[in-house]
Amino acid sequence: MKRVVILGAGIAGHTAALHAKRLIGKEAEITVISPNSKWNWIPSNIWVGVGKMQPEQVTFPLAPIYSRKGINFHQALAKSIHPNGDATFDSPYVEISYTDPKRLGEMGKIPYDYLINATGPKLNFAATEGLGPDGYTVSVCTSGHAVEAASQLRDVIAKLKNGEPQRLVIGVGHGTCTCEGAAFEYTFNIEHELQQAGVRDLAEIYYLTNEYELGDFGVGGMVFTQRGFQTTSKLWTESLFRERKIHAILGAHVFQVEEGLIHYEQVDGSKSELTFDFAMLLPPFRGADLKAFDRMGNDISHQLFAPSGFMKVDADYTVKEYDQWRAEDWPKTYRNPIYPNIFAVGIAFAPPHQISKPRKSPNGTVIAPSPPRTGMPSGIMGKLAILSINELIKKGDSTQLPTASMSDMGAACVASAGSGLRKGSAASMTMYPIVPDYQKYPNTGRSEKDTFGEIGLSGHWIKLLLHYMFIYKAKARPGWSLIPE
Repeated sequence: MKRVVILGAGIAGHTAALHAKRLIGKEAEITVISPNSKWNWIPSNIWVGVGKMQPEQVTFPLAPIYSRKGINFHQALAKSIHPNGDATFDSPYVEISYTDPKRLGEMGKIPYDYLINATGPKLNFAATEGLGPDGYTVSVCTSGHAVEAASQLRDVIAKLKNGEPQRLVIGVGHGTCTCEGAAFEYTFNIEHELQQAGVRDLAEIYYLTNEYELGDFGVGGMVFTQRGFQTTSKLWTESLFRERKIHAILGAHVFQVEEGLIHYEQVDGSKSELTFDFAMLLPPFRGADLKAFDRMGNDISHQLFAPSGFMKVDADYTVKEYDQWRAEDWPKTYRNPIYPNIFAVGIAFAPPHQISKPRKSPNGTVIAPSPPRTGMPSGIMGKLAILSINELIKKGDSTQLPTASMSDMGAACVASAGSGLRKGSAASMTMYPIVPDYQKYPNTGRSEKDTFGEIGLSGHWIKLLLHYMFIYKAKARPGWSLIPE
């Protein structure tokens, strides 16, 4: 019996685990290793962060699901990968440190025949001095972070009701951050909540981002059709900011946060300060703190991981100028080229290049969004890795594996712009492909008929439906596999 080990139980890892049991069945032992005891539908953390949902509405315990499905579960942190075993352990294995309170700190070795790295990101708050819950800003990256954000927002609303003007800053806390879409969502949910509370007129809202233009979202912006007319995500987003009277500071790298004060540099090299009463700034991401060692104990991390800590896969990592990269540079199977029984999916894989044009200030500071790899793409990659492993187990190494390049993958994004069944709204966007292909689509890099956006109340209903639908799927309820990734 083959042993399939999955590191991480987020969207990519959990999806992989459920499909592994469904597709491979009794031909493999499935094991999930995750430091967290609960699954979190991260897209809905923004609603926790404004007090519209509670943590238990966006999380659930993993152990009962895995027990019911016959999947082994270790609540533990993966520390190192040993792809050739070691002097006393012949099998490839992962060394883990248990985070389960009953076994806290205990070390273990989990052998594997196939390994999927779906660890997701390390929230690198330390990249910016004073950033994050241990500093002076809040976060919505976890449900726990979002609870604290909601608490501080309530305090701000109370002060506004007492007639005290407040400045709220939402955005990203470093020049290389990704997930600008989450910052965008949280900005407009806060604006909506202030409107609902009747205190919007005393509040200043700033959106602070590393995007060179509004509507970039880390994918270089979009040209799409809206109500039969062609427009751009830049114009579309700018109109939304004007309508809601939200100030935007673009092309910004936050390099320090003090109590009530943000220090940032912009692409032109200028440095400025922005005071705040409330700030939610997302951190940059790094790969998980995983090491790799050969059989003799020598560190071979550079063979498996890029300097960012993300795992190398079947991408073209040749250093190129921005205008020289091609869509085919992106990975297709997410398989490590040196150890082909190792896959990396979701945020865990190293992208070969930026999607948004990288820019440097005259001071040499890189200010550009990192490529997004969350949500729908993560789920697709997780399932793809299992489809590949299933083929390898049943047909052998010579079989042709399925592919799912982000340059040939579409994505739909529903970005909440305010919660409420009657007064809520959301920006609904689709794009195909995620990574632009200027050889296939020379005008815009994407299919114009498959890339579009709308904003309105119906979008909020869709996002709420997706919330319940994907939690149903993640709980492996009857018919779960019929719900697309």
